[in-house]
Amino acid sequence: MGNRILVLYGSYRSDRMGIRLAHFVVNGLRSRGDDVTFIDAKAVGLPMLDRMYKEHPKGQAPEVLETLAAQIRDADGFVFVTGEYNWGVQPGLKNLTDHFLEEWFWRPAAIVSYSAGRFSGARAATAWHGTLSEMGMVVISSTIAVGPIAQTLSAEGEPTGEGGKALERSFPRFADDLSWWVEAAKAQRARKPPPY
Repeated sequence: MGNRILVLYGSYRSDRMGIRLAHFVVNGLRSRGDDVTFIDAKAVGLPMLDRMYKEHPKGQAPEVLETLAAQIRDADGFVFVTGEYNWGVQPGLKNLTDHFLEEWFWRPAAIVSYSAGRFSGARAATAWHGTLSEMGMVVISSTIAVGPIAQTLSAEGEPTGEGGKALERSFPRFADDLSWWVEAAKAQRARKPPPY
């Protein structure tokens, strides 16, 4: 079995376009042999952050938090699929992410962004980079940015047009970069325990 990767997606909108890109990423990583779990913030449905997972007495966190904490701890790496809302990050994905902290530590994260326009969610990707680094993840340098998303992926998540061709060309390098950092982090954790 390949690397254990969580793909996290955060749109709560009724007509979600980014789900196309999330499915593309999940399918692409699975086709390379990775063990991929898709985490949809809307489906998980966490309340607005009141108490982080670690702030609950041990064994008394809500079941959904216990499940997510275990999935995050067991993952070798993460992919955050994010849209851009008013030059910023999606609140649903940010809320899910903020419920945890130490669970994210010492693993790589990758950012995949999208938008309806030509900037492809680049400003959200930039904002996520600092956030994920602060939360103890190593953010890989390769990114994927898709826009306009409706002209790049079909409703089934299949690449279409010139944008789709560009996405297909960029994905292998992105996935190779993530895999390299996953393997490096696993080797280092096996060699030496994290300092905290």
